[in-house]
Amino acid sequence: MADSTDRPGGTADTGSGSGSGSGRTGRGKDGSGAGAPVRRRDARRNRDLLIEAAHEVFTELGLNAPLDVIARRAGVGNATLYRHFPHRAALVDAVFRDQLTGTMEAGDRARAVDDAWTGLTGYLQAVFTVLATDRGTNDLMTTHLEGVESLEAVHAHNHRTMELLLERGRHQGIIRPDVTTEDVLFALAALGRAVPALTTATNPDAWRRPLALLCDSLRAAPTPPLPSPALTPGQLNDTLHHFNR
Repeated sequence: MADSTDRPGGTADTGSGSGSGSGRTGRGKDGSGAGAPVRRRDARRNRDLLIEAAHEVFTELGLNAPLDVIARRAGVGNATLYRHFPHRAALVDAVFRDQLTGTMEAGDRARAVDDAWTGLTGYLQAVFTVLATDRGTNDLMTTHLEGVESLEAVHAHNHRTMELLLERGRHQGIIRPDVTTEDVLFALAALGRAVPALTTATNPDAWRRPLALLCDSLRAAPTPPLPSPALTPGQLNDTLHHFNR
């Protein structure tokens, strides 16, 4: 996943952007240090510009997008980018933290629904609506990227949400008894990875049909047992990690 700009030491800061090459010394004419608030404002503005540019680039190109493309779009040099975000995971975390929090909120709403099937399908539709419209979030949710704190939290929350909804569905007699949380998460990750290509080649809502088919496969019915052993949580993590290679 790394590229030549994933770590400091690449292209030098050229002084582009509002926070570079200004010639400020950090002190006012009276030597009082009045330039410091200006530098702080410039730094905040550069950080905001980088986050905005990164979201645009990640949405268009995915999480493997070169970081120097993000710096150029933000109008700053690479050194400015690395001062704010020393590695890709830090930038990804800043860009997607709020969106990932929204995913957990959707999970909380699904957990609160008494009918397990309504909660499950509503939750998956909310998640896939995001996966279909944001390439960066899709990459983030369907693979394993280490070092993104908010992603670790959302993966744990998502696993627990699915676990609770499936268990509730089994008790209510609507979810087949032999399906595991890892079965479902693996199938959802695989389908999620296909969503960008599917919607590009067809229409923005094309994901709804395969998701409905996947959900229907979870329904309790007189069906033969599933073949081969179920994935363990560790095997699921390893598989998702290899998706990103």
